Amino acid sequence: MTKRSLNASPEGIKLARQAFYRKGWTQENLAGEVNVKTRQPIWRFFSGRPIERITFIEICSVLELEWREIAVDPPQEIADPIEPSLQNLNLLVKEVRARRKNKILSQCGTLQLLDVNHPVEIENIYIDVNILEEIVTQQAFDITTMQNLPPSEVDRFGLGEISRRQITGAQAVENYSKLRVLGKPGSGKTTFLQYLTIECNRGNFAADRVPVFITLRDFADESRKIDNFSFLNYIRSEFLTSGISAPETLEILLREGRILLLMDGLDEILDRDIRAVLTEIRRFSENYQKNFFVTTCRTSGKSFNLKGFTDVEIAPFTPEQMIAFSLKWFVSLTRSNKRDGLEKANQFIEKLNLPENLSFRQLSVTPLFLHLSCWLFDRHDKFPFKKSDFYKQCLDLLLTKWDEFRGIQRDEIYRGLILPQKIRLLSQIAATTFERGDYFFEKSLLEQYISDYIRSLPDPLGDEEELQLDSEAILKAIELQHGILSERVLEIFSFSSLAFQEYFTARKIVATHNLEALESTLERLVSHITEPRWREIFLLTAMMLRSADALVQLMKQRIDALVAQDAYLQEFLTWANQKSSTTAPPSLSATRAFYLALTQTPHIASHFALACTLDGGIFLDGVLDNLVLECSFSGVDFAGASACADSLTNALSVVVDSGLQRSLQVLRSQIPESVGDREKFLCWWRTNHLTWAETLRAVISKYRNIEHDWNFSPAQKGVLENYYTANKLLMDCLNSNAEVTLAVRQEIEAALLLSQKELEEREWK
Repeated sequence: MTKRSLNASPEGIKLARQAFYRKGWTQENLAGEVNVKTRQPIWRFFSGRPIERITFIEICSVLELEWREIAVDPPQEIADPIEPSLQNLNLLVKEVRARRKNKILSQCGTLQLLDVNHPVEIENIYIDVNILEEIVTQQAFDITTMQNLPPSEVDRFGLGEISRRQITGAQAVENYSKLRVLGKPGSGKTTFLQYLTIECNRGNFAADRVPVFITLRDFADESRKIDNFSFLNYIRSEFLTSGISAPETLEILLREGRILLLMDGLDEILDRDIRAVLTEIRRFSENYQKNFFVTTCRTSGKSFNLKGFTDVEIAPFTPEQMIAFSLKWFVSLTRSNKRDGLEKANQFIEKLNLPENLSFRQLSVTPLFLHLSCWLFDRHDKFPFKKSDFYKQCLDLLLTKWDEFRGIQRDEIYRGLILPQKIRLLSQIAATTFERGDYFFEKSLLEQYISDYIRSLPDPLGDEEELQLDSEAILKAIELQHGILSERVLEIFSFSSLAFQEYFTARKIVATHNLEALESTLERLVSHITEPRWREIFLLTAMMLRSADALVQLMKQRIDALVAQDAYLQEFLTWANQKSSTTAPPSLSATRAFYLALTQTPHIASHFALACTLDGGIFLDGVLDNLVLECSFSGVDFAGASACADSLTNALSVVVDSGLQRSLQVLRSQIPESVGDREKFLCWWRTNHLTWAETLRAVISKYRNIEHDWNFSPAQKGVLENYYTANKLLMDCLNSNAEVTLAVRQEIEAALLLSQKELEEREWK
């Protein structure tokens, strides 16, 4: 029989007092935490006198002590084979949790993060996950509606409405006694179960239950060896390793519904074992229905039928969760102190939110990729300059490294395809669908793409029926093993991230170009230069080419051709070049004067007078152009008219040319003073300001050669917009760390925005 009372040993009292002082409590505080009415049991505990066993264990638990290390002559067994009362059950739960504390900490207390050479305490990195109660992949949608989504909405499809029905992970476990938690690779499923296990064993979650954490692939491996798939025997063995040998202990806990069984990695079980494991999960959960059961599985493994289980899905990180994770990551994993870690975390968050880092931010909603982003930033103090390198590392994780790191062996159902062949298959699917403008594709069409690829292999064995079966199996394997392709809604797939589709498309272009050694592949790409959705393809291709000279030269030729046949646009470009030729590049002194003016508050024209004296070029033209706009479009109210007059006064303070200054002074003198007679000022403005503004425009046109009335047609405006955007893309490619020779780079920059005639003159020279 187990003793009904326990008392602390002298050494145990010493350990308990140390823990008590660390807490900074009084005995009344401790009594409140233990939930006893008086502090007498607390006094008896620290005096080494016997107290009720349940109170003794609770005091040790609150002080975070192992009660067996504190008690005098602790009992070997912790369960009496008697019909348990509620008090006995609560005591049994506490005793089992206390006995299993070290085992649970060993199983779940730390994480081994990718590319981190030491374990990390789970509490130092874990962020509470959110759960989607509705699984969008189980719903039917019209693919036509999905195809009309703008690219910016592709990755977020299905999450907008559902996001309003998110609950916390702990709430989901409390709401459903049988729960299957789905999620993408690296979404935090295992970490979520480990954290629940730790919190349950501490009594912070499901305080009336004993947690049991099982890695299903380990369970399957051990069960296969003895040809007996039994959770009951497996958990008994687990209990034995914690010193709990009485079989009645587990039986009582199961019969009374006091077990929280957490089963990780349903998708990681080999095909030969999956049926036996699923059968055992169903049988065990039906035989012991009072208990709680949670299992995890990749979203693509939802086809594994689990009767009676409710499916939910881990939601992507919110911006707030991304910030919280980043703060924890840099504080826990940098080799500096906490303050330095927080400073670096804030730098990371600030740069992650910059517009140019949108692609990193979109992928980092998954904990695995957010960890990778933090890891790279920690080592380089910036994000990878080549986005293609970041995408490659993400895909390397999904294709090989993540499973290898976690020691997961998958069934090989790729018909023996080696890694380069898998990459070529994904590249072909990405390029074909992207070229068609498809971000979503029906399952049957995707399987057809796979069949076409298999036929192109040197030895495509099998007939058409076998080919179809192979295509189905390969699609399932890509989805389940790598998560690169995913079923977004019922029977409709997409790449799990638009960034991956774009990366594989660019990779296909680069591979084809390298193989053919011809420009035709790049010419096909350049034909899309005015299409916004191809922007990322251009940038990625430029980064990935061994030499991007041919690409940027073809882009330049295509851009110049956009405006080559329009005489009026050619005239406009000639004027722009002539205007730029009359404005010398700013000298260093002018540049210094300009930035000195920027430090003055407020930014008024007189502060920029020195800069304009040293270089009366682009800045002055900007001031005058803004003046004309203000005077042309200001209303007839007093505030607008007065502001226009003041702007002219400010402009006069930076004009250097004496002829222009005299002409502007004449125009300024025509405006009555607003201070003396407000009505007279307004009356003059209403009558004369339009004519006056035209005169102002003519004066500026004469002296500065700006303010011409370029009457572009709507079609010409569209061409100019495309021309500008394409030139911006060309410069972005040049500045993307692409391999471009210095001579080609200098020639493109020198010939930017020139008319056809001026380009031909450059060639003759």
